[in-house]
Amino acid sequence: MEAFTPEPRPCWIAGRPEQGAETLAVLHPFDGTEVATVAVPGPEQVERAVAAAAAVAKDFRRTPAHVRAEALLRVSRGLAERAEEISETITAENGKPLKWAEVEVTRAVNVFRFAAEEARRFSGTLQRLDTDAGGEGRMALVRRAPRGPVLAVSPFNFPLNLVAHKVAPALAVGAPVVVKPASATPMSALLLGEVLAEAGFPEGAFSVLPVRGRDMKSLITDERLPVVSFTGSTSVGWGITEAAPRKHVVMELGSNSAAVILPDWPDLAGAAQRIATFGNYQAGQSCIAVQRVIVHRDAADEFVPLLVEAVRDLITGDPHDPAVEVGPLVDEDNAKRVESWIQEAVDAGADLLTGGERIGSSLEPTVVLNAPRDAKLWREEAFGPVLAVSVADSVEDAFTQVNDTDYGLQAGIFTRDVTVAFEAAAELEVGGLIVGDVPSYRADQMPYGGVKGSGTGREGVRSAMEDFTEERTVVLTGIAL
Repeated sequence: MEAFTPEPRPCWIAGRPEQGAETLAVLHPFDGTEVATVAVPGPEQVERAVAAAAAVAKDFRRTPAHVRAEALLRVSRGLAERAEEISETITAENGKPLKWAEVEVTRAVNVFRFAAEEARRFSGTLQRLDTDAGGEGRMALVRRAPRGPVLAVSPFNFPLNLVAHKVAPALAVGAPVVVKPASATPMSALLLGEVLAEAGFPEGAFSVLPVRGRDMKSLITDERLPVVSFTGSTSVGWGITEAAPRKHVVMELGSNSAAVILPDWPDLAGAAQRIATFGNYQAGQSCIAVQRVIVHRDAADEFVPLLVEAVRDLITGDPHDPAVEVGPLVDEDNAKRVESWIQEAVDAGADLLTGGERIGSSLEPTVVLNAPRDAKLWREEAFGPVLAVSVADSVEDAFTQVNDTDYGLQAGIFTRDVTVAFEAAAELEVGGLIVGDVPSYRADQMPYGGVKGSGTGREGVRSAMEDFTEERTVVLTGIAL
């Protein structure tokens, strides 16, 4: 496909567009063609961006709530007005099918709208202190104040909405934000910069710096950015906490999410369709894509063939084709990695039920049965279009298999038994449990995050606003209660 523009897309330094010290080519994952070049800021530009964020922080946090709310609402409207352009950009740089890119833009529109609403009601609480004799005539006003400017490091798989989940809550509480988008997919964040620039935020409230990963360390260790919000790989995430141990770090590090199918579920074909779709809908490149499928033995003979059929029916190909459901992985190296994990499991005795063929960066949607428990396909995050199916002898065995991982982001359980659902909520070591559906369900306003190796802190607009702020207490004395 042709490049979007002959000129490099500018980076955003303290709310202003600038060309960089060098450029970065953005390649289309499906065929490797160059779709654009973007400006990569040099050290002097990065310094100005961080300095501006630090300089504006005090004044920005004291702006009236209605001012921030109206600016956020303008961002939401601006994204909606440019939805078609932004969807095409997401597909071009990320490779996800256009139908899913359109969903991502819609979600980002909502995230900024939610943030506008939350900015108006982020007020704090009053606490009576006369519950003890020593507190008569006293009341505590507990409010939340920004910890300081936020460094937002976003991944390639949702190049707009996962940026929105960091930028919108930061701006809602009055915290400047410096965005470091993924090097493979910087264009959506730069487009967001254009919309932010028209919304009326003060100079320094935001910057978008598509620096290369190797140049990120200076941002991570800069004391003027006391909060880091990171979504990405486990190794990089825990490396941030080691490099900046005194910072407040919020991390979403992924998972190998499981879906459990129990025999009381009345529509096994429907469950198979949901799992097939949401194991492959971003070519599996979603933190909560279904990867492990754990089916009760009493349902396995009927369910597994239905799942294989549903996976085989998925339409693959050029992601710009509106009919395509599964596009390429972000690059050929990742496709080769997932292919090798499938082969490793098969060599160790697993059954390949469908798929497994790779052409370039595209990998055929795959179902593998009975992968060994020590296989990468079961233990690690595949981040590809592959489902590892296991049979459980009981509900307890199914729950044990779900927990048999270092991760714990979300899980799904297909059951109509409310008692089993509540037992799952008590037993499963995950940050979120979806009853009656796949683990891939996420409402952008709900708390979202994991336990164990899946990270720390929570996203979701209100939850992120709380994570980016800290409690401050004012005690009023000598008042009548």
